[in-house]
Order: sequence, then C-alpha cells, then structure tokens
Amino acid sequence: MNIQDFIRDIPDFPKPGILFKDITPLLANHKALISCADQLANFCPEHTKIDKVIGIESRGFIIGGMIAERLDAGFVPVRKKGKLPYDVKSKSYGLEYGEDTLEIHTDAIAPGEHVLIHDDVLATGGTAKAVCDLVQELGGVVVQCNFIMKLDFLNGKDKLSVPVSALLNY
Repeated sequence: MNIQDFIRDIPDFPKPGILFKDITPLLANHKALISCADQLANFCPEHTKIDKVIGIESRGFIIGGMIAERLDAGFVPVRKKGKLPYDVKSKSYGLEYGEDTLEIHTDAIAPGEHVLIHDDVLATGGTAKAVCDLVQELGGVVVQCNFIMKLDFLNGKDKLSVPVSALLNY
C-alpha cells in the first residue's frame, strides 16, 4: 500500500510558508494504518532483537505501540517535561524558537537493552537526538530510528549516529 496517498498537505500551517504533512488521514484509515506499522516494523534489522520501542510524544505513540507489538517488544513513551508520573531522566534540546525538554522514566530502559526509536517525522533531528541521548544515558543501545517521513532538506539525519529509516522522503 502506498502510504503517501494518505498524507495530506496543509499549506501555511502552522505559519505562512510552511507546507505541513498531515498524517491524520493515514491514522483514520484502518488498512493504511496497519500497512504503515507493518512496513516500519519490517525496517528493523532481522539479526537484532528489539527489547523496547520508544514512541515520541505524541504521534509517535500511536504507531510506536503497534511496532512494539509486531516486534514482541515493550513500549516506552517519551514525553514532554512534567507529563510522566515517576522518576525521570530529562534532556533539553534546542529548537528554532527556543528550547524544549523530553523525559523518560528512569527504569524504562535497562542497561544493554536494544531500542528502536519511532516518531512520525524526522525534521531537524533535535528531538530524535535528545531521545537517543536519553537511551544511551540509561545504558540502552539505540539500534535504529524509524519515521513515517523524513524531511531531507532539513538534514536531521546528520544529527543522528544510528541507522535511520523512513517510509517517505520529502
């Protein structure tokens, strides 16, 4: 199934000059959603057992959980600051307009566990890099980062030192 058929372009969102790639039609279509999760799970290296799949807030939660189920792995949410109820490890990272902070539970990743990171879009790479750093600080091994789409013109892949896969490249 061609996932690109389910990505809607929204011009001038969230500000003039931006062409937003909207995945809500993909999420709303049962067959497209299943196909997307299947394709992303198939990106995982066959020789490496994935222990945990991380989904990045918030759209990464949806398909990240589906990927975890397909890989017989646990699912770990990484959230914005102040959203997780237990002890957390935090990582701040730069944005075009300032700074943001992501958090993970301190007991979410055990030392040596193999981790797949999933989010909907790889743009500038700051968010994915922060999550990779959190996993490594907890002793985990990031095997790969998977995305529905990668915005190549923003060079986000250059910030990551792990393999990156995406279903769509813009």
